[in-house]
Amino acid sequence: MADYNHKHIEPKWQAFWNENQTFKATVDKSKPKFYSLDMFPYPSGAGLHVGHPLGYIASDIVSRFKRNKGFNVLHPMGFDAFGLPAEQYAIQTGQHPAITTKENIDRYKEQLKNIGFSFDWDKEIQTCDPAYYKWTQWIFLRIFNSWYNKATEKAETIDQLVTAFVQSGNANVNAACDEDTPPFSADEWNAWSEEEQQRMLLKYRLTYLSETSVNWCPELKTVLSNDEVKDGFSERGGHPVVKKKMKQWSMRITAYAQRLLEGLDNLDWTEPLKEMQRNWIGKSIGAELAFPVIGHDLKINVFTTRIDTIFGVTFLSLAPESEMVAELTTADQKEAVATYVETAKNRSERDRMSDVKTISGVFTGSYATNPFNGEKIQIWIADYVLAGYGTGAVMAVPCGDQRDYDFAKHFDLPIVPVIEGADISEKADPTKEGVMMNSGFLNGMSCKDAIAKAIEFAEEKKVGKGKINFRIRDAIFARQRYWGEPVPVYFKNDLPYLVDEADLPIILPEIDKYLPTEDGDPPLARAENFNYTPKGETEAYPLEMSTMPGWAGSSWYWYRYMDAKNDKAFVDKDIQEYWGNVDLYIGGSEHATGHLLYSRFWNKILFDLGIVNQQEPFKKLINQGMIQGRSNFVYRIKGENKFVSKGLKDDYDTIDMHVDVNIVYNDELDMEAFKNWRPDLADAEFITEENGKYVCGWEVEKMSKSKYNVVNPDDIIERYGADTLRLYEMFLGPLEQFKPWNTNGIDGVSKFLKKLWRLFHNQEGEFAVSDEAPNKAELKVLHKTIKKAEEDIERYSFNTSVSGFMICVNELTALNCNNRQVLADLVVLISPYAPHITEELWSLLGNEKSISNAPYPKLNEDFLQEDEHEYPIAFNGKMRVKMSFAADKPNAEIQAEVLANKDVQKWLEGKTPKKVIVVPKKIINIVV
Repeated sequence: MADYNHKHIEPKWQAFWNENQTFKATVDKSKPKFYSLDMFPYPSGAGLHVGHPLGYIASDIVSRFKRNKGFNVLHPMGFDAFGLPAEQYAIQTGQHPAITTKENIDRYKEQLKNIGFSFDWDKEIQTCDPAYYKWTQWIFLRIFNSWYNKATEKAETIDQLVTAFVQSGNANVNAACDEDTPPFSADEWNAWSEEEQQRMLLKYRLTYLSETSVNWCPELKTVLSNDEVKDGFSERGGHPVVKKKMKQWSMRITAYAQRLLEGLDNLDWTEPLKEMQRNWIGKSIGAELAFPVIGHDLKINVFTTRIDTIFGVTFLSLAPESEMVAELTTADQKEAVATYVETAKNRSERDRMSDVKTISGVFTGSYATNPFNGEKIQIWIADYVLAGYGTGAVMAVPCGDQRDYDFAKHFDLPIVPVIEGADISEKADPTKEGVMMNSGFLNGMSCKDAIAKAIEFAEEKKVGKGKINFRIRDAIFARQRYWGEPVPVYFKNDLPYLVDEADLPIILPEIDKYLPTEDGDPPLARAENFNYTPKGETEAYPLEMSTMPGWAGSSWYWYRYMDAKNDKAFVDKDIQEYWGNVDLYIGGSEHATGHLLYSRFWNKILFDLGIVNQQEPFKKLINQGMIQGRSNFVYRIKGENKFVSKGLKDDYDTIDMHVDVNIVYNDELDMEAFKNWRPDLADAEFITEENGKYVCGWEVEKMSKSKYNVVNPDDIIERYGADTLRLYEMFLGPLEQFKPWNTNGIDGVSKFLKKLWRLFHNQEGEFAVSDEAPNKAELKVLHKTIKKAEEDIERYSFNTSVSGFMICVNELTALNCNNRQVLADLVVLISPYAPHITEELWSLLGNEKSISNAPYPKLNEDFLQEDEHEYPIAFNGKMRVKMSFAADKPNAEIQAEVLANKDVQKWLEGKTPKKVIVVPKKIINIVV
């Protein structure tokens, strides 16, 4: 083959890898293992654009490199296949979500395979496959049958808890449980009915049912998690979201808050990502206080990190969702409170926390007593207080908190300074340093000492206690929609019971349409006979009608990849122990407080129960940046179907208009393609540059269909090849950074591959390599590249590797190198980045096995040693002459030759040097 032809080479090697199962991973204890994982995609109908493969290419390079280095590599791919888009499409069209999902997955697989990834497709998973979600349901059974023992700091089986209750009640049980869990004795437990015992166990289980305030989206008719809501609207579709009380499944992630925090310290993740999780978990050390409500047998509990400022409390603020609002609202405030609460309910927590400019609230009409000084203080409702954080109430200290200060100023409430020297004339002073004042028995103490003394007082008077609090709330684990995993639970006497493990999976049933029922029940209520008959019983009981959330199937999927075909266990224990945890995980930082947190949570439960051998799932995590779109613009003359080129647009009154970037080349518009782009442009006219070309404007924006700047990888592969696409995506810049896609620059990468191809061929296009021994210059170029390529991959600096390959090929071309030994090592170096062309060249070199099995070239530092060094020669510090000397030449000989040099003599002007200083391999300085 004379010319490099990607259209012939790439399908050939993709078929070879598939037929030979080149990347199939099995347990091989003779080799070190490497588990490389990508966050698996949700298969949307739009397919991939060029931004999507960025992380996959990076992980593929590392996977191929590790394989060449002798590692046994697991590099799988699958699909996060349950989700709202397929369900919304089903609602609109009546087509079953499974059909849409399969079509989208087939499209994704075709695109991924065309890019030449070294995925082990034999281990593919799809979360909507009953063979997969059987094990998601199996894990749910384990979580339901577990409780968190604070004494041992781990999850244990519910049977162990029951044993403790039988023997001694709950007096000696230190568990993560509902706050309203009452004390009971062994006699009381043993006297209860099964139903009463099961209700009590629900207060301890790691997954439980409770009345919870949730994010309800009326348009989508489902509950959304906090990370699925932005500024009061659903992230998917932008529909309004309101707060609503519902009976929901939840998972007790709060039990793991401290361990989730501590686990971050040992992970090789970026600090910003870890900080996002720390902030979401939100650990605070402080105290909980009870404020008695005047005229009610009721106390308002608040959590504070600044109990030292207790004497500066001038009012209490309740969250609008607080259950106490109705009871505390007086008759004359009823209308104002109802109006305010209704408005506040429709704002998301994120919006309420971030909007510091809007000051709003309403007085309940009730008062409380400060437990430290007995002062009467007003009880207000304010939307900056969140029901889900702390106790849903805040003791307002305007002198030290800016939101309290602004609120007090706005509503003319008292502001009492409690720290000497603090200036609160214009704003709050949140200082934690200073001496207490206006603070009763705390006066004269430092803030730190006052905190300790105030906690001591609160505990002594039984009005409060020291406490550690977390911002994180238990995770809602239910969605009122169809396209998700059925929850393996049936209801008897309104109590949840688990289906028998032998009856898994509970298959998602067929229904007539994918909307909630007319009574407002979830779509599964439409299913016929969606019931369960336990073994040994004749009565059929209703199954849970909500489905699991989207994060269920993605919270354990990396284990299934290890043993994807196993129908006896979710993963074989020996296989799991071999692969351990994920060595490299690549995906977006937007999953920091969703998937990445839930995955760590589930993993720790599985570890506690002895099911897996690793506490943390993902050892090394890299967040790839986004490839942004490079939009193109044409300039339409107002009122006409005439378009003026960029260089002339200032002479006309024009409107900027996005144009499809796929009909623009190097910012030059294909005018005929433009006319065919849309019917209304068929008779378009053009005012071009003098050379007859129409030049478009451009701008970097997010890649989206509305901006017509989406670049399909299929088009790039068709024109340039997958290897060019892979190299170019890496060449654009550091993996973690945002960078614009610019097809204009891809030609350089394409030319590089052609230049590489020509190293192996003579001028007639015939394959021609030399078997002669390589010379020093060739070996130096090669080993310089080996050193750089290996170091770059180990530190995930892929863009600099591509530059290094380009320099290497240029230098070998200049040396007319066609040496077999040098070129064989070179193609192995480049193969992780451009696997198709290198497989072809490797085959042409006479190798029968895939280049994936070739050993990575070994670096020999001896070839990098310089034979000679060029010295700058300076006269009194000013460089005037350069001379080269052998690297091992003695200083005395160097000095003699320098002084004898005619150029040096010219600069000496007949003077005798006072001193000649030779700094080996650096500089020679002559002092005159």
